Amino acid sequence: MLTKYIEAAMKKAHYELIEDGTFWGNIPGFQGVWGNGPTLGECREDLSGALEVWLVLGLWMNDTDLPVLGRLSIVPGKLASKKQSATTDAPRNRKAS
Repeated sequence: MLTKYIEAAMKKAHYELIEDGTFWGNIPGFQGVWGNGPTLGECREDLSGALEVWLVLGLWMNDTDLPVLGRLSIVPGKLASKKQSATTDAPRNRKAS
């Protein structure tokens, strides 16, 4: 799911050639996420890596305002773990074999 989310975000990316001859790119709606490189391909790779780090940090900080991309959204761990703990806290009646 994270891969599909990153792919969807990267489709929204904007790139430009800047004065020093390198490429710079950002993704609208993802504040502070940008990439730079001597070629457009390297700029895309840098931007994708920055996005991945930004998302992981947002999830680690339980950011509930991560952008929604169409039908794709990411739910932070605390919210997901609360749902999961409700099902995993129930006692299990299993015998070891």
